[in-house]
Amino acid sequence: TSTAFANFSSRANPRSTTAAYASPMEYAKAEIASNDVVVFSKAYCPFCTRTKETLSSMNIDAKVIELDQMDGGNEIQAALLDISGQRTVPNVFIKGKHLGGNDDTQAAARSGKLAKMLE
Repeated sequence: TSTAFANFSSRANPRSTTAAYASPMEYAKAEIASNDVVVFSKAYCPFCTRTKETLSSMNIDAKVIELDQMDGGNEIQAALLDISGQRTVPNVFIKGKHLGGNDDTQAAARSGKLAKMLE
């Protein structure tokens, strides 16, 4: 874990499982509902890295779910398409609302929309 993501490491759960949930859809919805900021990500994705760096630089404590490092990640990603209309990562949710991907997150950070959504 790089130091840039130190605040994520305690909340990210490598090889986490969806076994406690009836479906990938239920898992995704539960994570979105129970965390102020959720980033569905892939560890190797440069756009995901930019999003995580931006949130970290704003001292935003995000729940990061690395889909490529968990069982059922592909199924969760497919469920996210149904939830948000977006299949790509990063897929960012703020207080239960879909923000979008990296471009949307960067624009929201620059404009102040992101801070406003967290109020």
